[in-house]
Amino acid sequence: MLCRSCAGWLRSLPTLRLRAPGSPPAWSSARLPALPVWAAASVSAASPGGWYEALAASAPVRTAEEVLLGAQEATGLPWWGSIILSTVALRGAVTLPLAAYQHYILAKVENLQPEIKDIAKRLNQEVAVCARQFGWSKRVARLTYLKNMRRLVSELYVRDNCHPFKATVLVWVQLPMWVFISVALRNLSTGATRSDGISVQEQLAAGGTLWFPDLTAMDSTWILPVSVGVVNLLIVEIFALQKIGTSRFQMYVTNFVRAVSVLMIPVAATVPSALVLYWLCSSLMGLTQNLLLRSPGFRQLCRIPPSKSDSETPYRDLAAAFCAKFLSRKR
Repeated sequence: MLCRSCAGWLRSLPTLRLRAPGSPPAWSSARLPALPVWAAASVSAASPGGWYEALAASAPVRTAEEVLLGAQEATGLPWWGSIILSTVALRGAVTLPLAAYQHYILAKVENLQPEIKDIAKRLNQEVAVCARQFGWSKRVARLTYLKNMRRLVSELYVRDNCHPFKATVLVWVQLPMWVFISVALRNLSTGATRSDGISVQEQLAAGGTLWFPDLTAMDSTWILPVSVGVVNLLIVEIFALQKIGTSRFQMYVTNFVRAVSVLMIPVAATVPSALVLYWLCSSLMGLTQNLLLRSPGFRQLCRIPPSKSDSETPYRDLAAAFCAKFLSRKR
């Protein structure tokens, strides 16, 4: 019985301490002439010890450059085709399996919710009995309930090997990979890297297509930047549509990501087209990945456990939710 072991509840439990990340090193505050973002970064990177200089010369960025150069040399494609192919290959080989693993963890966590609710109900009743028996204050009873609830839920996660933190592995891999490849493409676009004695910048300058023949120049038509923003917003809205009864914090996060997606448009308009092409391909792969992981057949192929939120007609439900949220407002 819980009452007999109530004294043990009050023992101190280990708490998770999150170490705050170190503050980034300060960079030079020297006054620079008005330049586009990517050009200004070139000037600031020239300062010794600059944070961007260190990032651009880091081993991961150099590795990303070698991967991009190797892919272009192996395929013989023009640079625009090589960037697209490399993006599809990296997203398919690295982030898609991690995204499937994320859905696998989240499905197991969702399936634990009925058991967690049952435990919470029984624990709340036993704590109430002990509080009356031993004269606990409301604060002590509340702390006792929370400590034991955290312990019991943690035991469930360990039992089923599905701690929610494991679902964040995708972010810790995808975000650095996106940054390293972006910086690598910028190095290639600004002439910081040479291949067989020939500046890769010259190859990129003639490696574009359609309305962006020069991948080292900005897209003056804004077609690529606007496409990046629209695709990112579409990903955010699809994610928001599948959430029912979101909390206020989740709404804040969703609105923040929406704002970042919109701000990406002017940012993308000030960087070389090679970067924007990569960002657009990466976003399109992310959109495809999100839609693919809604398919019951693909989820079964990835051995993702069925959960209560699964649907037999996910795309029809998504279209209906989209129409109900956006089109019905116009009527």
